[in-house]
Amino acid sequence: MSLNATHDPSLTSWVDSANRPGADFPIQNLPHGVFRRAGIAEAWRGGVAIGDQILDIAAAVRANVFSAQVKAAANAASRGTLNGLMAMGPSEWSALRADLSRLLRAGAPEAAVLANCLVPQAQAEHGLPAQIGDYTDFFISEHHMMNVRRAFQSDGPPPPNFKSLPIAYHGRSSSVDVSGADFHRPHGQTRAPGASEATFAPSQRIDYELEIAVWVGPGNERGHPIPITRAEQHIFGIGLLNDWSARDVQAWESNPLGPFLSKNFLSAVSPWIVTLEALEPFRCALPRGAEDPPTLPYLCTPNPQPAFDVQLEVSLQTARGGDREMRLTRSSTRHAYWAMSQMVAHHTEGGCNLRPGDLLGTGTQSGPTHGEQGCLMELCSGGREPVRLPNGEERRFLEDGDTVVMRAWAERPGAVRIGLGECRGSVLPALRLTE
Repeated sequence: MSLNATHDPSLTSWVDSANRPGADFPIQNLPHGVFRRAGIAEAWRGGVAIGDQILDIAAAVRANVFSAQVKAAANAASRGTLNGLMAMGPSEWSALRADLSRLLRAGAPEAAVLANCLVPQAQAEHGLPAQIGDYTDFFISEHHMMNVRRAFQSDGPPPPNFKSLPIAYHGRSSSVDVSGADFHRPHGQTRAPGASEATFAPSQRIDYELEIAVWVGPGNERGHPIPITRAEQHIFGIGLLNDWSARDVQAWESNPLGPFLSKNFLSAVSPWIVTLEALEPFRCALPRGAEDPPTLPYLCTPNPQPAFDVQLEVSLQTARGGDREMRLTRSSTRHAYWAMSQMVAHHTEGGCNLRPGDLLGTGTQSGPTHGEQGCLMELCSGGREPVRLPNGEERRFLEDGDTVVMRAWAERPGAVRIGLGECRGSVLPALRLTE
């Protein structure tokens, strides 16, 4: 991909809220999602965020405003899931994006017609952007890996494979939900340090994980890996992902095969998918040191800037603090050791077939300094050092009534700020189990 007219920082929209400084969804963004008006029994449909509004793509299609060459893509973007659009590939995505930019920019003659196709975001509810066939969670942050080792007071060497391949495990797609989904504190089997037997009770160590959601576009035929040189062509876009975790359950169940019930009660994604084309101005290099092992050829990307610098933030609202948001974390995806394209290439190197709408998580995104940790287990050193909140409360892990709010955006001098929106959810009290 390359910069084009849709990235022009001088572009403005006839939707005034898109022109406000610091807006998540200026005309240079144009992310896709699925929505319907809240409180109305109507079908889910595709939309594009512009300022504080949603352009109802189905209504725009009926208004016959799209160019002939993008009508098929516009129809796919109007559906109740975006799998069909995801399957089309980057040339169709880019053409649709260019047409949307034309229709939404200041002075567009279609503005009067399209004004009737807008729905305020405040009056909408969101569905999952796609039907997710499979969900794979990666582990690409070296700082997260090292912080977790310190949290567990491990004195052994780091995993010898971390700098050779993007480590991952298969997650559970049925329990992926969209931002705003709350959950009851899960029950699980744990064994306390020093105890001789396991117990079954509500988890006492509920945690969040700050991740990026990577949405797969065109798939590949089973047995035919996606080469690293074409991997980005198979990524539709990105959003936020909160991979909620029960750390006490995780510690007991993970040996020898890894996480299972500790992570399958809910994984939440932000409702908007920001295309890689929108993020083109924010590319950056991967962090590599002279002492790092050489990357194997199938993971060697020819792009010297295969990663993206996206700012990340996590805030907490507590029952006692009301609506006040207290920031816990501020970091960036530029610290990740592996790129999204390498995740895709590695996922398929043995012949695994990805499909449109599959979801890949990056794993927890953490940085090198204190305050850049992407989960409470890191911030609290495994629960030994509580976080002191501005309102006087302390947290080692999440309590009932806590709400976690994640936000992300990319900004750089000479480019317009691009937001990913937010991903939020709350911890509810455990349900009483009945026989």
